[in-house]
Formats: sequence, structure tokens, C-alpha cells
Amino acid sequence: MFTGIVEELGEVTAVDDLGDSCRFRLRGPVVTEGAKHGDSIAVNGVCLTVVDTADGEFTADVMAETLKRSSLGALAPGSRVNLERPMAVGGRLGGHIVQGHVDGTGAILARTPSEHWELVKVSLPAQLARYVVEKGSITVDGVSLTVVDAGTDHFTISLIPTTLALTTLGVKQPGDPVNLEVDVIAKYVERLMGSTEGGKAADPEGTLR
Repeated sequence: MFTGIVEELGEVTAVDDLGDSCRFRLRGPVVTEGAKHGDSIAVNGVCLTVVDTADGEFTADVMAETLKRSSLGALAPGSRVNLERPMAVGGRLGGHIVQGHVDGTGAILARTPSEHWELVKVSLPAQLARYVVEKGSITVDGVSLTVVDAGTDHFTISLIPTTLALTTLGVKQPGDPVNLEVDVIAKYVERLMGSTEGGKAADPEGTLR
């Protein structure tokens, strides 16, 4: 489990194309401190398993399913990435509940700068629109953000100076892809409501209450 509070702006140092998958090597001295084989690290919001670590870098295998559902396939040596370690039990939940399971991708549509912050418009796949609400939470490239405005095919987010300086969202330009993860609680609620009949919840024996 993650919180969407990016710990480090890392860098892809190597990409090994394995045909239906690939292996990334990424530099992140902060997130690799104490990391070992089998640990998880979120890369642009995608939960990846550490294969090995050495000298402030780690490698991770990315399967075809992940490449299909996320923007990781567009990464190349030199690409900057948002990195976060899993939340420690008993720690503060600074963002919101993030699983690192990307639901889809969007793209930066527009940026409107202000003196100290920026309003960013992001495209939203139709199948995710129902989970995104004004003042709700969404994860964009692994960054926990509050939705300013929610449309049927887009949403907007407001980026503070810290987010602009310490994450890749500060340099993303219109047309650049981003990974999106919606609030998992909304998906569970939808699933549970879908198991009811006529708006009434069914008891274990199948009768309606």
C-alpha cells in the first residue's frame, strides 16, 4: 500500500527489452536504502517488485500486462520517474490509499500557470470517469492529488510548488502520457452496490432486507 506522496525523483538508467516484457534499472538512492529482493517500489504510480539493488539503483521486471495498462513502456534511459516506497505500518497516511495498480492512462491536455501554482487539465478514459469526483482523490503518475473539476472526459488538478519541483508533473507537457489510479474505495462500493437487487441488500441466504 502506498500514499501517493512521492519520496524521490528518480531516473531510468537502463531498459532491457525482453520481447513481451522488459527489465528496468532505476536510480533512487532514497528508496533503495534498506531495500532488498522482493520488496515493492512504486514507479510513476506502478507497483513494481525489486529484483536486486546496488549502489543506489534497483532493477525491476515489467510484464506485458503492466506495459499494456500503463505508460511505463514509453520510458527510456534518462527518463525521470516518481518513486515511493510502501507505507510503513503505523505511519502517517499523508495522501490517500494507493495500491500501485494502474487503472488506465490519460494525457496532459493543458497547463495554466499562476504565480505560485499551476492548473493542469488531464484526459480521462470513459471507463474511469464515474470514479472521479470534484474534491475527490486521484493518483497521477503516483502522485496523490485532489480533483479540482471533474468532466466526462477530463479532470483538472492544482499543483503546488512542492509538487512542481519534486515530481515529474512539473515538467510534463501537453500530449505526455500519465498513469491514473482511481480511488479503490469507489470501486468496491460500486461492486457491492452491483450485488444488490432493487437497491436492497441481500442477506447471506439470498432474501432481501
